[in-house]
Amino acid sequence: MKETKTVSGNPEARAAMHEMMAAFEAFKGANDARLDEIEKKASADALLEEKVARIDQAVAQAQARMDRVLSESRRPVLEADGPSTASRSPSPFHGEEKSAWDGYMKSGASHGLELKAGLSSASNSAGYVVPPETERAIERRLMAGSPMREIATVRTVGSGVFRKPVSTAGVQAGWVAETAARPETDPATLALLEFSSADLYACPAATQSLLDDALIDLDEWLAAEVEDAFAAQETAAFVSGDGVNKPKGFLAYATASEGTQTWGQIGTVASGAAGGFASTNPADKLIDLIYAPKAQYRPNGRFVMNRRTVSAVRKFKDADGNYVWSPATRPGETASLLGYPVTEIETMPDIGANSLSIAFGDFARGYLIVDRAGVRVLRDPYSAKPYVLFYTTKRVGGGVQNFDAIKLMKFAAL
Repeated sequence: MKETKTVSGNPEARAAMHEMMAAFEAFKGANDARLDEIEKKASADALLEEKVARIDQAVAQAQARMDRVLSESRRPVLEADGPSTASRSPSPFHGEEKSAWDGYMKSGASHGLELKAGLSSASNSAGYVVPPETERAIERRLMAGSPMREIATVRTVGSGVFRKPVSTAGVQAGWVAETAARPETDPATLALLEFSSADLYACPAATQSLLDDALIDLDEWLAAEVEDAFAAQETAAFVSGDGVNKPKGFLAYATASEGTQTWGQIGTVASGAAGGFASTNPADKLIDLIYAPKAQYRPNGRFVMNRRTVSAVRKFKDADGNYVWSPATRPGETASLLGYPVTEIETMPDIGANSLSIAFGDFARGYLIVDRAGVRVLRDPYSAKPYVLFYTTKRVGGGVQNFDAIKLMKFAAL
């Protein structure tokens, strides 16, 4: 398998970054002209508005290109370097184990593989557990392709339900003199959070000639095929999933105005206007959102929103006339908003009446992704002849583990 280039040595990543920087400079010039015209005439010329929108789209496209390049740079290549497999890295499998897995993938021979039945007795609910190296290849690609996996805590467990006790009211403490009596303190108030795993499946197809190709790493091929399907379904669930046969997204929990929420609710900060930002000093509400979490959650805080919301906040300036959004200045970094990194997740809702379109907080402490150990593959050469289908399932759960670490902006006047 080829080694991927480092981000700093990737000329395409550098070119994408320079393209984005140039587009953003052009955007600032056009938007400054738009703001000056609004200040003088109370409205901007339609052609100028169109120009700003066009350049803003170019900035977004450049950002997307850089994100794609950086994501691809972290992914392994499927083919070997040359016509011979001799130069490939030694397999982590013992010869017998590797031979058994390759035999199943190529011809369906199942000798030596562990059969793992599903909950149902239906024949298509069973499958063979993939080797650990194949499972790690899938997880590695999901980490590169799923923005929530990059910012949340990911834990691998051996059971279908992961239970985590958390303190909702902390242990009491106090000061006493050396010989003074120690009064009894109140014990911590504990709550038990449960994170159930649900089946996530995909069914990639291959031709027999592809399976017989000695230059293809079948483990990486399978990981690459299920990556996009798994990543898209996971990301949508981690954001807004209802928790029924899927993870529970952080937007699916009950909310309340910041300062009035109880355990199990996520605090919200109003944007200042119904279905949008306040007409004056809109960036002030973003600052309010930053300071909604306690101090211990801000050092690793970040914004989460979709690209259309990014487009809206990109036009904002602070009281000194500086743009609050900044593009990445080095390959490998992300754009920032008021000094905090921005993670773009397309499944975040667009700005609208009472929408929860912006999140801020320490997602590593706030959201937990649970992977059940073991990925199953069922080889099916019959259903779509002449193609061979590989029904691949993994079990994933997720939910909020710390309700103080994540805050939301609600697009409402109050």
